Amino acid sequence: MAVARRSFLGGGLALAMLGEVAVAAPEASAMYGMIGKMKAKPGQRAALAAILGEGTGTMPGCLNYIVAEDLADADALWITEIWDSKASHDASLALPQVKDAIRRGRPLIAGFELGAELRPLSGVGR
Repeated sequence: MAVARRSFLGGGLALAMLGEVAVAAPEASAMYGMIGKMKAKPGQRAALAAILGEGTGTMPGCLNYIVAEDLADADALWITEIWDSKASHDASLALPQVKDAIRRGRPLIAGFELGAELRPLSGVGR
């Protein structure tokens, strides 16, 4: 089931690629997370995954950023992000490496299918 551009809420880079999306603000001190399913144009999944994974280790406040291949869909990627706060996520969208990834990745994206904002409660990170 396809989700309209304006209703997609998953993937920080994906959010930035979509433009503005209205979402409810989580608690200021709470960790912040997102997960989303992104569809690459046919044959472009590996290239898109490489772009999304570049420079993610240098994003302040990012506790975990995972780009994963969907085993059942040759064109789909799942992006999972955990941040120390929503403010850190929002600030990441202004980083040069994120802006560059958006510019280079946007032409490889066919669409977005699922997404959710999360409030992480526990787990293991970097």
